[in-house]
Amino acid sequence: MKTCRTPASAILIAAAILAGCASPGYYPPATSQSYPVPVQSYPAPSQSYYQSYGMIDSIQLLQGGATGNVGNVGVGAVVGGVVGGLLGNQVGGGRGRKAATVAGVVGGAMIGNEIERNSQGRDAYQIGVRLDNGTHQTITQESAADLQIGTRVRVENNRVYRYY
Repeated sequence: MKTCRTPASAILIAAAILAGCASPGYYPPATSQSYPVPVQSYPAPSQSYYQSYGMIDSIQLLQGGATGNVGNVGVGAVVGGVVGGLLGNQVGGGRGRKAATVAGVVGGAMIGNEIERNSQGRDAYQIGVRLDNGTHQTITQESAADLQIGTRVRVENNRVYRYY
């Protein structure tokens, strides 16, 4: 009887952990009118729309993006360790089970930490722009493909675009 409860509880715990990773804004494809359809609205020009012109005076690469927490052990390692320990505990018996549990905890923590680091570790660029009105603005964005120091740019909605 105990052997039936242990795998079932491991599956329930793993399902609960994975359910926490679900995207809250996901809508399935609308095949009928029963699904909610998101409505996209655009802000009025005076609310958040901002456009100005200037010249780039600095570009810096930010390793790991604006979050800056690459390398820290976080939720991914803990969740991976728990799931790995539960799965490792299902293998063998006696000392073999203990060894498998320890190996599952360590392996799961390593894998969970790597998954978390890869999901947060994107590079970003911090771009300094001297605007035509004399002010300076710093913008952080994920790409600086065709931008260089001295390039004439348009700043629109907190993004930098090359201006031809």
